[in-house]
Amino acid sequence: MKTIITVAPTGAWPTKENNPNLPMTPKEIAEDVYECYKAGAAVAHLHMRDDAGKGTMSKEKFQETVKLIREKCDIVLNLTTSGDLNATDETRQAHLKAIKPELASYDCGSMNWMNNSLFINHPKFLEELGMTMQENGVKPEIEIFDAGMIYNSLYYLKQGVLKAPLHYQFVLGAAGGTAATVENLVYLKSLIPEGSTWSALGIGKGHVPIMLAAIAMGGHVRVGMEDNVLFAPKVLADSNAQFVTRAANIIRESGNEVATPDEAREILGLKK
Repeated sequence: MKTIITVAPTGAWPTKENNPNLPMTPKEIAEDVYECYKAGAAVAHLHMRDDAGKGTMSKEKFQETVKLIREKCDIVLNLTTSGDLNATDETRQAHLKAIKPELASYDCGSMNWMNNSLFINHPKFLEELGMTMQENGVKPEIEIFDAGMIYNSLYYLKQGVLKAPLHYQFVLGAAGGTAATVENLVYLKSLIPEGSTWSALGIGKGHVPIMLAAIAMGGHVRVGMEDNVLFAPKVLADSNAQFVTRAANIIRESGNEVATPDEAREILGLKK
């Protein structure tokens, strides 16, 4: 079996104060992604930061970073649509129309961030985003923070906003979302349509347990400093490639093979 490793190197929240090895500029992100590609990552899930280090949906930052990555490797690129809580419906999609990445995140519902903020994904926006992705040849990676978001995705599948086969990313351990337990992962996986592909991640201390469970259950995995800046308890990660290398070793030791970018494209039904 081929297992896809996605690396999420930056995210919207961690800073260099949390871990000085976090990549933040287009050049840093591109160099980091290339090292992760060499270590076994088939997909890179990208967030951008502005010059002050805050999360941004700047189309220009995405274009610069994608250009630098493409000069180095053919890793599958998965661009966020939720990199700034203050972004508009338009700025959350502008980079998809300009770049037409193979994958992009599709956060299938709203939730309370328990840091006194709201993560809004209005039904009107999700309908519009689904059609934007279809029109530009972008496959949605359906981000699932709780079970209700799976039911939302089934509704949008019936409505034609999403197209089968679906690809899910279970995001466990977010503040305000479903806790990062193996029991929750098994439950969520049981709800998705037959023929779907899926990946999982655990935030913080859930990072390794959810990775191990996902591999054992035949899913794919996401690792990286967006989800966890510590490689071990009280030990900062040296790099994102360190996370990828660990995941690749575990995948091989479990009897699976690490998927290449082209194998990931085949598994996910992407057009290069």
